Amino acid sequence: MAKNIKLEDILNDLQLKKTDQDGINTVAVIGLGIMGQGIAHTIAAAGIEVIAIEKDQERLNSSLTALKESIDHEIQRWTLTKSEKNAILSRIHPTVDFTQAKNCDIVIEAVDENLQLKKSIMEALDVLCAPETIFISNTSTLSLSKLAVSIKRSDKLVGLHFLNPVPKVPLVEVVRALKTSDHTFVTVKKFAERLGKTAVEVFEYPGFVTTRVIIPLLNEAMHILMEGVASADGIDTAMRLGYNFQYGPLELADMMGLDEVLAWMESLSHELGEAKYRPCPLLRKMVREGKLGKKSGEGFFRYNEHGRITN
Repeated sequence: MAKNIKLEDILNDLQLKKTDQDGINTVAVIGLGIMGQGIAHTIAAAGIEVIAIEKDQERLNSSLTALKESIDHEIQRWTLTKSEKNAILSRIHPTVDFTQAKNCDIVIEAVDENLQLKKSIMEALDVLCAPETIFISNTSTLSLSKLAVSIKRSDKLVGLHFLNPVPKVPLVEVVRALKTSDHTFVTVKKFAERLGKTAVEVFEYPGFVTTRVIIPLLNEAMHILMEGVASADGIDTAMRLGYNFQYGPLELADMMGLDEVLAWMESLSHELGEAKYRPCPLLRKMVREGKLGKKSGEGFFRYNEHGRITN
């Protein structure tokens, strides 16, 4: 008697075959800040297992809570279902054990924009992981080639610059370091496309494309606000309606995190030596005061617990 075959079994089998073909079964994400959470979410939503690594249990718990709240918000907006949430979370395996990255096919670091921190992570991974494991950095401004000198597999290091919010933005920059091999580039490009992203090839240069273009815009908007030319709401309304932007530049900076934006500006200013990247004094003042944008509840705008602008 013939065995009953369910449609779900067929689909699962096709997914397994697809995974086997491209060789990407498990991905480690190191650092679960806003970007790391989004990257883990996006990879898990594509049906790939994720080892989500943080440096201590407190940060790990906080990050997981934030991720669940973000998904719940999407459920409220009817863009995700509870079953999709459960499927995504079932594929994310949180840990504070760095060695869990050992058997992953790809490792993505998404820690703070600190070259020495990223170097130390890459050096540890180089010893830990199999020779064929690909290393990816989500850096926005730092030199991939400077990261590569600290490891023996410089041909297997590539940049994958996601934009926030990662699950929604359909773009990713695939950044070649000086020694990134064609095989590594093609593998990572296919991986990005599997995540539903349009992958743009970029050659290493400070700020790549998106960060280098957006930073002067954000900086100029901050100067306009500091000089009293218009209010924050006025500036953002003008840019949204005048140029069909989804977000105004000041709200966008708040979403990115003002401390991150400041770090990017300082890095680009140092690397390129151009005045247009020199951080606005107002930005420095706000970061000193702990007004970091959405993640702190206040930046150029105030935000409620759901991350929405309040009066």
